[in-house]
Amino acid sequence: MKASKTTSGFGIIAVAVCMLGMNTGCQVQVAGQTLPSAYYIEDDVQYFPAGSENKLANETAALKAEREEARARR
Repeated sequence: MKASKTTSGFGIIAVAVCMLGMNTGCQVQVAGQTLPSAYYIEDDVQYFPAGSENKLANETAALKAEREEARARR
């Protein structure tokens, strides 16, 4: 059986897409694990400055102000 021109063209395109996908450095999932890209060392470093240890800083400040106001009224 002779392969048609269209079938071989799709085969070449499929191989090209697979090779491109393997060389892009995307994350992959293997056996339920998400693995990093092969180029993770070259990625930009993201810096997140340390925030307040007290996640409820606004509420704490409001309660403190309310207590001081209550003491001033006494």
